[in-house]
Amino acid sequence: MAEQLLVYISAAPQSRAERDLLARLISEVPTSLGWSIQQTPTSPDRAPDLEAVRRAHLFMLILGSDIQAPMGLEWMAARQTGVPTLLWYHAGKHQTQAAQGFMRMAARFERWQAFTDTSDLCHQVMRQIVDHLVKRRDAYQLDEAEVQRLRAWSAAANVQAYSAEQGRSVANASAVVLSVERFTPSGGRLIGTNS
Repeated sequence: MAEQLLVYISAAPQSRAERDLLARLISEVPTSLGWSIQQTPTSPDRAPDLEAVRRAHLFMLILGSDIQAPMGLEWMAARQTGVPTLLWYHAGKHQTQAAQGFMRMAARFERWQAFTDTSDLCHQVMRQIVDHLVKRRDAYQLDEAEVQRLRAWSAAANVQAYSAEQGRSVANASAVVLSVERFTPSGGRLIGTNS
């Protein structure tokens, strides 16, 4: 049973706004589960955390106009270990030949989903996260009330209010988000409070 879900977001530096926004969105999912959000390193000097990819409960790849190292390596590690994988590409951007080649290769194994802007991406991610949690409700020990709360949030949430600036405010790097329903905080910063 997992009490903390690890989500790995793979994206190139040019997709930072989308990546930051997804980290914030994930941190606001109304569940008693905690979240650990890991991301592709933004510095070429840092190696990707392939062990985190392999342990992830969910792997998300966001493709802008180009594929950059180590995104392909991260995707391959997730695929080889059977981590549920979600792939998105920005339909409003022209993909380079390298990105198009990666998309063709990955499409043999996974389905790509197009997004037009960050709001569209957030709507899609929100639905996919809720679907992931509900399908695995027994493994995550989610009761019926929590499942209904997730479904209602997915159906009613207005993600239009999210913007790139909001995405940078709280979870704009790798982060751990714990629910006070399942964890007693002993340190750190509680989001949404003044402490």
